[in-house]
Amino acid sequence: MDANLVEKPADLKDFDAVVLPGVGNFRAGSQTIRAMKGRISELAEGGVPLLGVCLGMQLLFESSEESQGEGLGMLKGKVVSLPSSAKIPHMGWNTLKVLRQSSLLEGVSGDDYFYFVHSYYGSPTDRNVVVAETDYGLSFASVVAKGNVWGTQFHPEKSGKPGETVLRNFARIVKS
Repeated sequence: MDANLVEKPADLKDFDAVVLPGVGNFRAGSQTIRAMKGRISELAEGGVPLLGVCLGMQLLFESSEESQGEGLGMLKGKVVSLPSSAKIPHMGWNTLKVLRQSSLLEGVSGDDYFYFVHSYYGSPTDRNVVVAETDYGLSFASVVAKGNVWGTQFHPEKSGKPGETVLRNFARIVKS
């Protein structure tokens, strides 16, 4: 499977999948995708699998408390701050509590650890999109899914074998 880095709308062609990675804040992320927002939405609405990772997952939502900016709005809700009672940022290893089955999490167990680094999390209006939660001062949505759109608050690429499982599952979804 080949990957292409897309930096401008003209480069966002007919791909088999879209991955929105992310490290940084919501405003910078929303500014980066602003010109491509329509095309990203068009691809996802056309059935192209989309995976948002960390900030990429947060950009699936409408807005954020972190800073101004407009997300993709593929998931209703907003991005909110972790509670001040928790050590911020949430950085390190944590587990998932799987709430419902998802092809993205096949082969993942509640004993698997994933790598997180974030101060904000997506808070969906529709709790049915939450696939897994993670406890860190509160239970927050750490995996979301709606149709062919998935998001992980953790970084699968930094999460060893369990993260590799998630990425292989996404690749299998893309091929199917």
